[in-house]
Amino acid sequence: MAHQPGLSFRFTHAITRTPANSVANGLRAVDAGDPSGEKFREEHGHYVKALQEAGLVVDVLPALETYPDSCFVEDPAFCLPEGAIQLRPGTKSRLGEGREIRPALEARFGKVTELPGTGHVDGGDVLMLDDIILIGLSARTDREGAESFKKLLGDWGYTAAVCETPTGVLHFKTACSTLGDGVILATGIMAESGFFGDRKIVTVPKGEEYAANVIRVNDVVLVPEGYPGTLAAIEAAGFKSVVLPTHEARKVDGGLSCLSLRFSLGGSPA
Repeated sequence: MAHQPGLSFRFTHAITRTPANSVANGLRAVDAGDPSGEKFREEHGHYVKALQEAGLVVDVLPALETYPDSCFVEDPAFCLPEGAIQLRPGTKSRLGEGREIRPALEARFGKVTELPGTGHVDGGDVLMLDDIILIGLSARTDREGAESFKKLLGDWGYTAAVCETPTGVLHFKTACSTLGDGVILATGIMAESGFFGDRKIVTVPKGEEYAANVIRVNDVVLVPEGYPGTLAAIEAAGFKSVVLPTHEARKVDGGLSCLSLRFSLGGSPA
């Protein structure tokens, strides 16, 4: 895979989904109280606005009460300039989300492919860099799914690698993000993993591990509210930031990357 500058952060479009009231029943590793659908939708509105202000055309899909976690649209699909791949989430309650998001993918892409085989991949375990795509194994992404996804990406001309996500990390991107331009934001354990080669790593301060999940969108980095050390580290590394509330998303193990599918149409990103 040739290095494609901006592949991981230069976008023209995004797909999001309005949080449903049933999000109160969403999956979570630790019970921090039920999120409020109303408050979550308010925070989601700020999120959509930030994407639009960063230059993206945003498709906002309607809420799905049948699927409490369906606002986390990153997990059932993966998008590249050439097309979209419908993934197979690793939690039984979320398996129908791929079918539900398929029409939105087909509306934007001429090429939409399903993950081959019977393995599982959550999009939260997939970190796209400008020269490689990292796929983390987790409780939601199994070896069969990861290897099948890696092969499919190879058929599309992309280099991918399967990584052993450190114990205790829900999704690979729970603990790391790309800031673009060869810079990675990561928790201490991910910074020491060796996954990122000789790239520069900005380490999240201890106690602010949740803030490792940020998204670079064109010229800004969206950062969760309430993590001053991480915000300062990102800005000290030379990046412009926009702070957004994610208090409701966090109650159901969600972060900024989970809430949208971001992609570039009209060819590879400039």
